[in-house]
Amino acid sequence: MQITRAGEYGVLGLMCLARRPLGSVVMIDEVSREEKIPKSFAAKIFQSLVRAGLIRSNRGTGGGFTLAKAPEEITVLHVIEAIEGKIALQRCLAEPTACEHFGGCALCGLFEEAQDRVKEVFSRTTLAELGKKHMPPVGSAHRHGSGIEKIDLKSFN
Repeated sequence: MQITRAGEYGVLGLMCLARRPLGSVVMIDEVSREEKIPKSFAAKIFQSLVRAGLIRSNRGTGGGFTLAKAPEEITVLHVIEAIEGKIALQRCLAEPTACEHFGGCALCGLFEEAQDRVKEVFSRTTLAELGKKHMPPVGSAHRHGSGIEKIDLKSFN
């Protein structure tokens, strides 16, 4: 199993929304610019997140996207599975199972244990927790308090 770029961008895009006060509407251009995600790709990913009920789409003037729940209620597992589908490390763990050894195979049991641990890490990590550790890409603007702050990592050298 590999989390695709779509899954990664989905988490980053929602973290962009989570940095704002709940209910704030953010345009896809802003998400794309802040997180360095191609705009058309971000728009496609956000459609999946709307269908999963993680974000809401607001059309028209002043339109954009907003989180459907508080960042503390959205886990990385919610986001990844909304985009990638159910996590399955091996074909024997996919539904319906395509493995002729399922049920009595030690290898299937090992894969299942590993899968459970990955899902546990993703399910206990919320956007709020991840956001505390995340620093937007160099040169991207993000809202901080009442103004806009630019982060330049060169100044830390």
